[in-house]
Amino acid sequence: MVTTIESQAESLIRDTGARLTKPRSRVLAYLLAQNKPLTHHDIQEGLAGDALDSVTLYRVLEWLTEHELVHRIAGADQVWRFNAGAGQHGHQHAHFQCTRCEMVTCFTDIALPAQITLPAGFTSAQVDFLIKGVCSVCNAKK
Repeated sequence: MVTTIESQAESLIRDTGARLTKPRSRVLAYLLAQNKPLTHHDIQEGLAGDALDSVTLYRVLEWLTEHELVHRIAGADQVWRFNAGAGQHGHQHAHFQCTRCEMVTCFTDIALPAQITLPAGFTSAQVDFLIKGVCSVCNAKK
């Protein structure tokens, strides 16, 4: 049986036990079809056919993040980017942001440094690992 991206998105949302809504399934399906993290603006442009207003899109992205269907990445430019598949590989992986084109890439196959030991009384909830440099596409344009 062939599973479409739309049915995969719907199934992932239903698996949370929450109500399936058209905006949630549209946004998640769109993100599942992408190969890179996207900004709120990128997602809104990509859904142009039956566009969602900014507030609805923001709420959907927050909901998808809370339910670990997407993860939110803070780029060096202070712009949030969203990538599908958070529950599939967790958020403990490196991100790379190109200093030329601003593209952010998830590197799920790169080993991260050993766990950081915090002082007594501090508890880590999440560690962001952002590598800045020039991506392979921009390097090839030299």
